[in-house]
Amino acid sequence: MKRNSFIYIFKTVQIIICAFIASTVFLRTEMNNRNEGDAAVYVGALIFTMIVNIFNGLAELSLTIARLPVFYKHRDLLFHPAWTFIVPSVLLGIPISILESSIWVAMTYYTIGFAPEASRFFKHLLLVFLLQQMASGMFRLIAGVCRTMIISNTGGFLTVLIVFMLGGFLIPRGEIPNWWIWGYWVSPLTYGFNAMTVNEMYSPRWMNKLASDNVTSLGVAVLNNFGVFPDKNWYWIGAAAILGFAVLFNVIYTIALMYLNAPGKPQAIISEEVANEMEADQEESKEEPRLRRPPSKKDSFSRSLSSTDGNNSREMTIRRMSSRSNANGLSRNADSSLEIASGVAPKKGMVLPFTPLAMSFDSVNYYVDMPQEMKEEGVAEDRLQLLREVTGAFRPGVLTALMGVSGAGKTTLMDVLAGRKTDIHSPQVTIKESLIFSAFLRLPKEVNNEEKMIFVDQVMELVELDGLKDALVGLPGISGLSTEQRKRLTIAVELVANPSIIFMDEPTSGLDARAAAIVMRTVRNTVDTGRTVVCTIHQPSIDIFEAFDELLLMKRGGQVIYSGPLGRNSHKIVEYFEAVPGVTKIKEKYNPATWMLEASSVSTELRLRMDFAQHYKSSSLHQRNKALVKELSTPPAGAKDLYFTTQYSQSSWKQFKSCLWKQWWTYWRSPDYNLVRFFFTLVAALLLGTVFWKVGTKRESTADLSMIIGAMYAAVLFVGIDNCGSVQPIVAIERTVFYRERAAGMYSALPYALAQVIVEIPYVFIQTTYYTLIVYALVSFQWTAAKFFWFFFINFFSFLYFTYYGMMTVSITPNHQVAAIFAAAFYSVFNLFSGFFIPRPRIPKWWVWYYWICPVAWTVYGLIVSQYGDIEDTIRAPGITPDPTVKGYIEDHYGYDPNFMGPVAGVLVGFTLFFAFLFAYCIRTLNFQVR
Repeated sequence: MKRNSFIYIFKTVQIIICAFIASTVFLRTEMNNRNEGDAAVYVGALIFTMIVNIFNGLAELSLTIARLPVFYKHRDLLFHPAWTFIVPSVLLGIPISILESSIWVAMTYYTIGFAPEASRFFKHLLLVFLLQQMASGMFRLIAGVCRTMIISNTGGFLTVLIVFMLGGFLIPRGEIPNWWIWGYWVSPLTYGFNAMTVNEMYSPRWMNKLASDNVTSLGVAVLNNFGVFPDKNWYWIGAAAILGFAVLFNVIYTIALMYLNAPGKPQAIISEEVANEMEADQEESKEEPRLRRPPSKKDSFSRSLSSTDGNNSREMTIRRMSSRSNANGLSRNADSSLEIASGVAPKKGMVLPFTPLAMSFDSVNYYVDMPQEMKEEGVAEDRLQLLREVTGAFRPGVLTALMGVSGAGKTTLMDVLAGRKTDIHSPQVTIKESLIFSAFLRLPKEVNNEEKMIFVDQVMELVELDGLKDALVGLPGISGLSTEQRKRLTIAVELVANPSIIFMDEPTSGLDARAAAIVMRTVRNTVDTGRTVVCTIHQPSIDIFEAFDELLLMKRGGQVIYSGPLGRNSHKIVEYFEAVPGVTKIKEKYNPATWMLEASSVSTELRLRMDFAQHYKSSSLHQRNKALVKELSTPPAGAKDLYFTTQYSQSSWKQFKSCLWKQWWTYWRSPDYNLVRFFFTLVAALLLGTVFWKVGTKRESTADLSMIIGAMYAAVLFVGIDNCGSVQPIVAIERTVFYRERAAGMYSALPYALAQVIVEIPYVFIQTTYYTLIVYALVSFQWTAAKFFWFFFINFFSFLYFTYYGMMTVSITPNHQVAAIFAAAFYSVFNLFSGFFIPRPRIPKWWVWYYWICPVAWTVYGLIVSQYGDIEDTIRAPGITPDPTVKGYIEDHYGYDPNFMGPVAGVLVGFTLFFAFLFAYCIRTLNFQVR
């Protein structure tokens, strides 16, 4: 929590901002003529207080989901029981909740003008604190049961929708249908609403004044109007119930963490042919426990790698074949191949030719700003040098290892030379589709589609993924491809661009011996096509190390201490360091990579009182490398500079088509996103229709009209919020992929953003269609074509702008956790200015401008006017004589102009386009990559 303090500071600032807005919107310094209308505004302020503090707990969803993977690992390794993980979370949340609830109540209570007695102030504060604890427990429970961000968002919003809908303030207790009354009693907000309202309305200033009927006290009349129990004991009943819910939610959360497992586990995907072969091997192994293939050619140097997977043992061989020498006399083993005993010889004949290119660099220096931690320790310099006079060359057909101890600068050097570093793929596309996408966007326009497809197939065969071509990529560590398969896919995605030079950062890290051998065979096959390949490598085995042809070795501080050939059995590197007086000789069968790092360590330098970087600079090897760099940096006769007529291989239109194609498959294969939000919308529609059963025909009083407005407001708001929340993880994952693909020159930001925006439209259209049909029929609105169309139109653009708003929040924040908190801040403001809690004519003039820029206000405006703007029937309105018409009442009380539907439609479309534009602009201009 301390190291994520930004999130908690952001939440506190959010509470302060919302408290300021609420206190100034509901600012009532003088209300001498209090009546039921004034009281309704106070009740609206109490409801808004509940909503803000409930939504304040929404951050627990993303925070809990982020913590669960580590918890599951600790639990399964028997580090601790589940309750020891949960109790500290609850206890550490209490001081933050005390701070936030104190800030809220201190800023709002007296500025809004609630009951002035000190006892009621502190009772109000206690309720706000308990509501925050209950909300945190509820959202933690939802995260623990759902376990993924998308499903948790939907589960969270569905739960909030139910407890809000049946909490007694959107629809009074007496109006809830009999089949839903049980929901009233199990909703925590029922008890919060009753307790808060009783605490306020039993104040002397409300109880000592008569209501409009001149019989009952004003306080009791207001409680009856809102369906609240007129009993002052309900304060303590409500407080105890909310505390009970908080404890209950955390207990069930504990049980969920005890018995539910992580939602998915990574596993290697194998082709059907391999599965059949493995089954056959297993049968053979029962008859012959030890079966080996005969050794290869006599002139080949080979080592065997054995790895056991279950009961199946497989042989891996690293084989180095013929040697060649270059013009500078640097001996190397060029045509190397790493193969499983039943391996496949690499194919070099590719349908697309490429130009082999070498890369040389001379005296590279690289600095970064001095980290603050080092400055605090007394370092005076402003810049930290990571690379120091680094010189080298990488050539076609040569596999070069870039090695060094941690902090030597090997990854920094690769980043500087490559200019980019990311490695992630879209999870919901297949291996072949990933390669097609890369090939169609990165290969030149002159290459036709048929040739591109042939080339994709050839690359898949080269990296041995052709048997897995239809496997979904999945998310790293959660689903889909294994780590080794994912690394081969990364290589393939770059290969289909037909590059001349490829950089790989630790291609074998995190892999066992068998998986590492498979990846290295892929790397070797790539080199054997004549490409220039450079790999950083960390703690390689003997076999992996000797698969390389040349080595660039660095020491801490970013200095080169060796750059040259490895030689057969690594004899070149061994001879170089053994020639240094005092260096310990390598033991027989000892790993030369390990020995080399030990022989050149800082402790060895101190013992020998020498600097290996200076030793290298004074060697003949360094002089030969300098000569090679000079030779490679001089263009041969007739050579032309690398030149590209356009920044991208394909036109913007083709970029858009390719991005849309990939996004379409991503969405189609994301049931946890689309089916879950469709399910939420279906449940919300059925809930709304059955709770507000046939209220569309009830137009007898202003209470009926308020209930209908509450229904429309709540349904659109919660379905919209679910769209907003559930799209955030999808966009966040795809944005990470976007960073890599844009850096690779596949496409620009605009085609990508446009595809992301457009792919949502058909799904939102389907969602709106069945939502509108269900709600319109069950609520019994008037069946005319014009009114049905307006209902559909307003819902469609409302759901769409909420979706784009969610996408926009991701584009302006570093991750979807912060995006969720940022979005939640505006949910409260959207609530407040929707026109439901406080009608526009009663909003203070200094805030009425925000009403006009609040999207939800325009949605509610359009829904009410389209359904009731032409109704001339009269309704009962307390304190108004004669009884006004429905049309006149919504015009006078809510400020809705019945002839304003055209501008309403235009503004809703405008909000949709505005949020889509902001998403595209921020995706293009902001970059939240860590590296």
